[in-house]
Amino acid sequence: MTNASPHPQPDLSRFLSLIDACARRRVAVVGDLVADEFVYGRVERVSREAPVLILRYDAAVVTPGGAGNAANNVAALGGVVALSGLAGRDDPGRRMLATLHKRVSRRAIVRPGGYATPVKTRILAGGIHSAKQQVVRIDRVSNGSLTAADRQRFEAAACAATAPADAVLVSDYGLGAVTPALVRRLLRTRSRAGRERPVLVDSRYAATTYPGVTASTPNESEVEQVLGVKIGDDRKALEEAGREMLRRTATKALLITRGSRGMALFEPERPTRHIPIFGSDEVADVTGAGDTVIAAMTLALAAGASFYEAARLANYAGGLVVMKRGTATVSPDELRAAVRHDFGRVRPRG
Repeated sequence: MTNASPHPQPDLSRFLSLIDACARRRVAVVGDLVADEFVYGRVERVSREAPVLILRYDAAVVTPGGAGNAANNVAALGGVVALSGLAGRDDPGRRMLATLHKRVSRRAIVRPGGYATPVKTRILAGGIHSAKQQVVRIDRVSNGSLTAADRQRFEAAACAATAPADAVLVSDYGLGAVTPALVRRLLRTRSRAGRERPVLVDSRYAATTYPGVTASTPNESEVEQVLGVKIGDDRKALEEAGREMLRRTATKALLITRGSRGMALFEPERPTRHIPIFGSDEVADVTGAGDTVIAAMTLALAAGASFYEAARLANYAGGLVVMKRGTATVSPDELRAAVRHDFGRVRPRG
């Protein structure tokens, strides 16, 4: 930690104005598209064949996951999104694309023949009058390598979507769409546009392979795996890990999400900012929470926020979304209410 001057403390009006400024900001979202499938059932009894539950099927819902969820979160907060990724022409791909937000453009999505849309199926069970709990998850993410022509089409579409954007969000779930070479192309596209628009990366265990982006948002377990350390409640270990990740990624900011411990924001030549968790620690569902965090942070930076202001807004959004079940989003009104509540100025409706 350095001896630089502390961050200025934003006030309520500043945060509310930033939420307003997010409206209509253009964000290019590039990355791995996943179909999140939720299968709901009621517990009937224990099977005689094996010590497992028998569920009576109720319903199945498919929503966009991965980069699709990040895009939906940007759009739900008021942004206009150009989404670039790979989707199959199969039923999961069709259902996933059909549930994208109306402010998410699909023109840069490439759908190669024979490509199978990655699917994460979550089985949720419960009684008639009880909340459904996840009992198992099945991942179908095996795909053959893309042809050179398909990859060229995808990367060209991603660069074209990036050119007019106010900010770029890269969602790397390790499924093959995002590569260091692609991110370098996106950074060059940004530079040729003549203005420094933020480029943020959310990567599963590969954040250090994308040096030079504006910011990245790994969670604590990802940092621990990359560095081979254990952080837990040790503030010194967190500080050392954050500074090492900042050095390796060469980013302007690093936001480590820590679950119930909140977040920690690292910037070069600035003291670390520890942001406590917003809301209740009785979490309903963490599915896609990281997508919400980077979506809110990217959109806030596009609207002119500082890294600390963007991290605070991302913290509010993340605290709200984990109280919802399934792959969810947050609205500007919900975000405004959270900010007002946090500042102790809750205003009655009407």
